[in-house]
Amino acid sequence: MQNHIVVHHACRKKATTAHCPSLFTGEACPNHKITSLLLVDNPEIYRNFATIMTPQQRLHLEEETVRMLKTVFDPEIPVDVYSLGLIYKIDISDEGNVAIDMTLTAPNCPMGDFLFEDIRQKVESIEGVKSVNVQLVFEPEWDQSMMSEEAKLELGML
Repeated sequence: MQNHIVVHHACRKKATTAHCPSLFTGEACPNHKITSLLLVDNPEIYRNFATIMTPQQRLHLEEETVRMLKTVFDPEIPVDVYSLGLIYKIDISDEGNVAIDMTLTAPNCPMGDFLFEDIRQKVESIEGVKSVNVQLVFEPEWDQSMMSEEAKLELGML
């Protein structure tokens, strides 16, 4: 699926719901009294404009990111980082930049660098993702209550 940048013919401004609330309803733009929009197939022409990500595209990227995170395992623990509760936040910008806040089971975990690189490579492989930034955070401090029921079962804690 190709992303398009939606631009008003008249003003060449990026059309967003803030700029044009009726953009996706087919009604006339209240700012310009036109309904004519241009789908720009060559983003280089308008590289100053951010790509408009639909809610469906954002949801798809979020789901794919979680799916990829569930393939990242600490070699010392047979449970993925997502199910362990190590992923605190996933933010996806309209441009396709993914920011992930995560923690480790222990601050001095020797596998931290391995996990960060594995996450970055796997999430960057998702179509539509431009970049990945994995940020290490230690608040709140991780504890076993953050693990999913599946993770607890896998580790014999249930």
